[in-house]
Amino acid sequence: MQIYNTLTRRKEPFQPLEPGKVRMYVCGMTVYDYCHLGHARVMVAFDVITRYLRARGYDVTYVRNITDIDDKILKRADENGESIDALTERMIDAMHEDEARLAVLPPDEEPRATRHIDDIIAMIETLIEKGYAYAAENGDVYYRVRKFEGYGKLNNRNLDEMRSGARVEVDAHKEDPLDFVLWKAAKAGEAHWASPWGDGRPGWHIECSAMSKCCLGETFDIHGGGPDLTFPHHENEIAQSEAANGKPFVSTWMHAGAVRVNQEKMSKSLGNFFTIRDVLSEHDAEVVRYLLVASHYRSPINYSVDSLLEARKSLVRFYTSLEGLSLDASIDNGDIAHATKGSGFRERFFAAMDDDFNTPEALSVLFDLVRELNRVRDNDTEQALVLAHELKTLGEMLGLLQQPPEAFLKGGQALALSEAEIEAKIRERAEAKAHKDFAKADAIRDELASQGIVLKDSREGTTWVAEAT
Repeated sequence: MQIYNTLTRRKEPFQPLEPGKVRMYVCGMTVYDYCHLGHARVMVAFDVITRYLRARGYDVTYVRNITDIDDKILKRADENGESIDALTERMIDAMHEDEARLAVLPPDEEPRATRHIDDIIAMIETLIEKGYAYAAENGDVYYRVRKFEGYGKLNNRNLDEMRSGARVEVDAHKEDPLDFVLWKAAKAGEAHWASPWGDGRPGWHIECSAMSKCCLGETFDIHGGGPDLTFPHHENEIAQSEAANGKPFVSTWMHAGAVRVNQEKMSKSLGNFFTIRDVLSEHDAEVVRYLLVASHYRSPINYSVDSLLEARKSLVRFYTSLEGLSLDASIDNGDIAHATKGSGFRERFFAAMDDDFNTPEALSVLFDLVRELNRVRDNDTEQALVLAHELKTLGEMLGLLQQPPEAFLKGGQALALSEAEIEAKIRERAEAKAHKDFAKADAIRDELASQGIVLKDSREGTTWVAEAT
């Protein structure tokens, strides 16, 4: 298995620190607002990675943190006139609802910053003792960036470039403008905790260093996150953790690609900013997930109505191939492996995913599997069932194709007619055909098609699907 490592900027053979076990930490959400499409990208990308690693036999410990104390949280709670706890609990519940609808499995551990204050303070104390941090007169504690020799290695930057080109917070209490805050002295009325430097709260970067160490140890296999976190957040995590622990922090760094909307950067200022629940109020959750999976996790995704329509058409092809088969019948995995041996589908799927989780190539294998399933289903029911189970098994590794086919094909988008009304139209059309009134029958078919309802005639009768329009 090869994984692209942001730190080395190349694909590398994946070798866990402990054979058979994978420890992975992904930066989660700052819970001051509803999750947006960029969050969905990270959620789904690392959900697929976790699913596949487990399918490959690894014992995965997946940790995704929650930032529940932050300037944005304090500001939003004040604007809303609610407590910090009320705001963060409400947003955490909403986040869990969003990820469940997107078929994102919950992480094994979900540490919250406010529950690790003692760990954070202990790490800051260690950094001060080693000379990597200092307490300022105003009660803040800062990290000495120039003290850490490897600073900038994740982003391939040197300190002089950062100093001249970066937006650096001006603070007279810093020894160097590049230094960043580890502990913030509390302002009047703010949430705070006691510390050796006075009442205050942790800086954002130190939270992840402390939580990852608590959950996964001083060195672990994979650290992931969104594309905007490489600098300064992840760069600062490396500096903090390696200075405090005296050991390498992470073996492999992984970063998901950005989400663009109609080929533009998603931002509130452009009016193209969408929360997950905004999107799911209008589009089927599996269609949205398919769109997120269909691009390589490191590539940018373009979100648009057209791209969603294409995603739905692809899922319709998959589910149509499964429709009418007895998918509830139990088939032993060994039987499936034996029956599909030599077909190459599973081997090709695993080869694609072993190549830095190449989901576009993996999906192309599933389309080939669908073509074979459609070829044999009318003449070889047993082989069709085996291929159908293989399709669902491989699809599950991507978090797809787990609905009953009929449920997906008849749902997923708002229809002008109810199911009862559609069935009544089908009966009316059957009667017209029985009386050889083919013009009326064709008119009914066209009427339904104009409303996104596609009829499918067979020897067993007429069925329908809600087709993308």
